[in-house]
Amino acid sequence: MSDPSRGFWIDAARRLLRHRAAVVAGALIVLVTLLAAFGPAWSPHRFDAIDWENMGIAPGSTNAHWLGTDRLGRDLFVRTLQGVQISLQIGLLATLVSLCIGVAWGAIAGYVGGRLDEWMMRVVDVLYSLPYIFIVIILSTLFDRGNIQVLFLAIGAVGWLTMARIVRGQALSLRKREFIEAAIATGVSTPAIVWRHVVPNVVGPVIVYATLTIPQMILFESFLSFLGLGVQEPQASLGSLINEGAQEMESAAWLLLVPAAFLVTLLTCFNFLGDGLRDALDPREQ
Repeated sequence: MSDPSRGFWIDAARRLLRHRAAVVAGALIVLVTLLAAFGPAWSPHRFDAIDWENMGIAPGSTNAHWLGTDRLGRDLFVRTLQGVQISLQIGLLATLVSLCIGVAWGAIAGYVGGRLDEWMMRVVDVLYSLPYIFIVIILSTLFDRGNIQVLFLAIGAVGWLTMARIVRGQALSLRKREFIEAAIATGVSTPAIVWRHVVPNVVGPVIVYATLTIPQMILFESFLSFLGLGVQEPQASLGSLINEGAQEMESAAWLLLVPAAFLVTLLTCFNFLGDGLRDALDPREQ
């Protein structure tokens, strides 16, 4: 007996493959990720090594500094790829944290309903009224500013609110479905229903929103690093590299253009991929 959900996912994959912009965007994301993971091994320079004889040189092949060096003589190629690594790690892990909290919160609130739903969503409303930037700054400052683990936890801890609302709306529409009522009639517990029936049926919107959340998290981290509140020296993220490049923009424009180009590419590709996934997973397209 065939599984209807399997047919849905196969059809969704076919629709996604027909979305050229999403396919190209996904390929570019994979390419940039592989370059960030393995590219530094091609260079003889470390991300924190100082070349005293080649400080602030323009892109070229001088001493294998293919993208030039910063004012301290550190290789921009390696530092930019390390920045991509850190920005992607923070974006992905912060999104994972926000999804775990948001999906659990929204699914429980939407399925249980009643006073519990009202209380849980009032908590979301209160947190929505608070400025995210100050919450993240306070958390990252209290627990260890610049620590990458603390940073993605702090960003993810305030990024789950929209996901909670999305999942709650989906859970409310699922509460009265026949398979939920059948599970209740057979004595399945509430936690089991939420985990086995509600959560799997909101996977589509969750995947789409997660894809669109990753660039938001990357941009948020870049903004914090640009302000000097994110990743600290000697490590670098795209935001901190852009901050350094902005200070040298007039005399060494490549220090700004190179990390900015990688950041714009990642943000654009994730948004195109998210649009493609949204269209592919839209039930109206079946």
